[in-house]
Amino acid sequence: MLGSYRAELLKLRKRSAVWVLFGAGLVLSLIFGYLLPYLGYVTGDDNPQTDGVPRSEVLRGMLPERVLDNTIGGFPVFAGALSLVLGAIVIGAEYTWGTLKTVLTQRPGRISVLGGQLLGLFTMLAVWVLGIFAASALCSIGVAAAENGTMNWPGPFDILQGLAGGWLVLAMWCLAGAVLAVAFRNVALPIGLGVVWILGVEALLAGVASSLLPDLEVLSDALPGANAGALVFSVTGMVAADAPPGVRDAVGGDRALLTLLAYSLVFIVLAALTTRRRDIV
Repeated sequence: MLGSYRAELLKLRKRSAVWVLFGAGLVLSLIFGYLLPYLGYVTGDDNPQTDGVPRSEVLRGMLPERVLDNTIGGFPVFAGALSLVLGAIVIGAEYTWGTLKTVLTQRPGRISVLGGQLLGLFTMLAVWVLGIFAASALCSIGVAAAENGTMNWPGPFDILQGLAGGWLVLAMWCLAGAVLAVAFRNVALPIGLGVVWILGVEALLAGVASSLLPDLEVLSDALPGANAGALVFSVTGMVAADAPPGVRDAVGGDRALLTLLAYSLVFIVLAALTTRRRDIV
C-alpha cells in the first residue's frame, strides 16, 4: 500500500485537474470571503447588499479573528462539490483509461491500490485546506493593515480544530465521489449525480423540511450535507445570520462529527467491497 500511496502522490502532483479544482476552490473562498465583502465595506450605504449592516461588522468579518469562517465556510457546499469531483476523477479515470488492469498486474492487490489512492486523496485535501487557510490569512492581514483593524487571531487549538473539521468535510465528500466512481466505473455519471445531490437535492429537502413538511427534518438532519454544515458551524462559532449557504446549526457539533465519520467509514467499506468483488472492466 505504501508503494501505491507514493505512486498516487506522484500522479496527483502532476495532474492538472487536481490543481485546477484547488484553484477554483481557492478563488471562490477569496471572492466570497474577502473581495465581495470588502467591496461592500468600501461602498457603504451605496451597496444594497450591506443595507442595515454596520460597516464595522462587515469589516470584522474580514479580520484575522474570523479567518476560520472564511477558510472553511464554503466547504460544505462549494468546496465539497469540488472535492467530490476530485474523488470521482482520480478513482473513475483508472477505469475509463483502462490503467487499473495494468496496475494490478504489477503485484499490488486491489485493496492496496484503492487504499493508496484514498491516502493520496486525503493528503492532497490536507494541502488544499492549508493552502486556502494560508491565502485567507494573508488576505485578513492585508485588510487589517489597510483599514487599521485588530490583529486578533483564533487560538492554536481553535485553528487546528477548525482545519481538521474542514478537512473531514472535504474527505467525506471526496469519498462519496470515489465510491460513486467505483460503482459506475467512470467519471461523468458520478460527477453529475454527486454535484446535483450537493447543490440541488439536499438544499431542496432542507427547504421543504423547514417550511412545508417539518416531519422531514429527521431525514434532512441525517444527510451528509446537513451534518457537514453543522460541523463547520460548530467549529467556527459562526452567527446563524452571517453563515454562508449550507452552514447552519441543524444538529450539534458532536453528532455532526460522528455522522460524518460514519458516512466516511461506510463509503470506504462500500468502495473496498465493490472493488474487491467485481470485475474491473
